[in-house]
Amino acid sequence: MTDTSGKIRVLIADDHGMILDVLSMFLGTQPDMHVTTTTDLDGALSAITSNGGYDVVLLDYNMPGMNGTQGLTRAIQLNKKNPVAILTGTPTKRILDESLAKGAAGLVPKTMPAKSLAIAIRFMHVGETYVPLDLMREEAAEAGEGVGKLSAREKTVLECLGEGKQNEEIANSLQLSEATIKMHVKSICKKLGANNRTHAVITARDQGLL
Repeated sequence: MTDTSGKIRVLIADDHGMILDVLSMFLGTQPDMHVTTTTDLDGALSAITSNGGYDVVLLDYNMPGMNGTQGLTRAIQLNKKNPVAILTGTPTKRILDESLAKGAAGLVPKTMPAKSLAIAIRFMHVGETYVPLDLMREEAAEAGEGVGKLSAREKTVLECLGEGKQNEEIANSLQLSEATIKMHVKSICKKLGANNRTHAVITARDQGLL
């Protein structure tokens, strides 16, 4: 029996055998990880139940049984509050927002280098939310040319910050996850050249944005 003590126990569920083989082969060489694989949601849920949960679970967004984020919700409920993330070959802002809103620990592109995947898994294992840099850039691009242009969603979040609301309150009012709000706050601070949320509000007021 393989000794998994002290290792990050990872479960990867994907209906593409080649992807499973490549990911499990590389992650299996990581000294701090032990990888289990399955090919559908039912297999993932069964493995989670049988093993008392995993440290990190990656679920293919389009594999049998997922039904969008319904499968994600079921896995999160079973995995004893440990991170469950979405694995997809077509990462989009819609899938990201939908997944984070349901409690996902992140969105992992299948196209990312294996070394980066290992880093993302470690990142989620310590309680952080993993968001692909490309999607962060895409959101910034949608806001318009140049740093400093806020998207409609960011303006709404900024208004809430101006009212003194905390992330949890903003998330509830906008029906988004706290992780998504944190992402927006970080983006707002970057675009306004602010060091923190308070500085962002002061800067926004100085610029007539509030």
